[in-house]
Amino acid sequence: MGHAEPDAGPDTVRALGAFLLGEEPSLTRVEVAERAGVPLDLAVTLWHQLGFPHRADDDVAFVEGDVEALRLSAELVQIGILPPESQAALVRTWGRSYARLAEWQTSLLAGLAADGGDPADPAAGLAGLTGLAGDVLPRVEALQSYVWRRHLASAAEHLLDDASTLTASESQLSVCFVDIVGYTTQSRSLDGAALVQWVDGFEQETTALVVDHGGQVIKTIGDEVLFTVADPAAAVAVALGLAARGADEDDPFPAVRAGIAHGAVVRRLGDVFGSTVNAASRLTSAARPGSVLVDAGVHEALDSKDGEDGSEDDGEAPWRFRRARRISAKGFTHLEAWRVRPRVTGT
Repeated sequence: MGHAEPDAGPDTVRALGAFLLGEEPSLTRVEVAERAGVPLDLAVTLWHQLGFPHRADDDVAFVEGDVEALRLSAELVQIGILPPESQAALVRTWGRSYARLAEWQTSLLAGLAADGGDPADPAAGLAGLTGLAGDVLPRVEALQSYVWRRHLASAAEHLLDDASTLTASESQLSVCFVDIVGYTTQSRSLDGAALVQWVDGFEQETTALVVDHGGQVIKTIGDEVLFTVADPAAAVAVALGLAARGADEDDPFPAVRAGIAHGAVVRRLGDVFGSTVNAASRLTSAARPGSVLVDAGVHEALDSKDGEDGSEDDGEAPWRFRRARRISAKGFTHLEAWRVRPRVTGT
C-alpha cells in the first residue's frame, strides 16, 4: 500500500485563511449584510457572481473586510457604475480574473515553501508559506494596484484618441488571431514544464510586439492569441513579424499562422464580439502554416491596387497582396480573402 499524503488538516487551513484575510472569520452572511446596510439577496447575488462558494445563513465564514467590500459594491450600484444590466457580467469578470491570478500566486508560493520545507511536516510547510506570504503579498498587492492604474491610463488614452467611441456601441478595429502551427504534436513531445515555458515564450513575445504597435492583447487561448489594434497596417506588421520569426529555424519562436479582419467590433468587459471577430477566426483557420490572410476590410483600408497578374501591389508599402480563394465557413457564404506577404527589397 502507498503512503498517504500528509494532510495539513482543517485547523491549518483555517489558520492560513485567517492570515490571508487579516483576521479570524467571526461573522455570518446575514450579519455582513446587516452591517453593510444591504439586502441579503443582493449580498448573496454579488457573492455568487464573484465566484465564491455558497454559505449557509449560520456559517461563520466572513470578516470585517467583507462588510466594507459589500458596502463599496452597493455604493457602486447606487451611483450607476454597476448598473443592473451589466452588474452580473462585470462582477463575474472581476471574480474570474482574480481567481486565476490567485490560483497562480498561491501555487507559486506553495512551491517556494515546499522547496525550503519538510514535505512530511505540514505545520512547517504552513509556517514557511505564511512567512513567504507575509514578505511577498504586500509587494504583490502594491504592484497589482500600479499595473491596474497603468492599464486604466492606457485604456483612457486609447478611448480618447477616438472620441466617437465614447457614445458608440461599436468601434472600427482590426482583429487578429495568431495560432501556433502543430501545437498538438508539439505538446505531446514536451513535458509539462517545457510546454509551459514554450507557450509562455510565445505569449510574451507576441504581447511585446502587439503593444509596441499600439495594439491590445484581448486574450490568450492556449495555442492562440487574439489582439486588436486600430490601424490595420499595424495589425499586418505584427502578423508578418510573428510569421517571419516562426519561419526562422534558428529562432525558438513557434511557427504560426494568422488571420486579420477590419470592421465594426463590439467591445465589452475587455473582450470583443461581432462579425469582424468571427471573420478573423475563420481566416486564421483557413490560413496555411506561416501565412497571413486578411479580409476585404483590411485590403480596402490599406488602399491596395490590383496588379495585372492578379497580385496586389500598393506601391511603397512593405508588403504585397494576392487574392486567395473565397472561404466558405459557418456564418459566411463566401468570405473574401487576400494573402499578404512582405515585399522583397528590389521587387
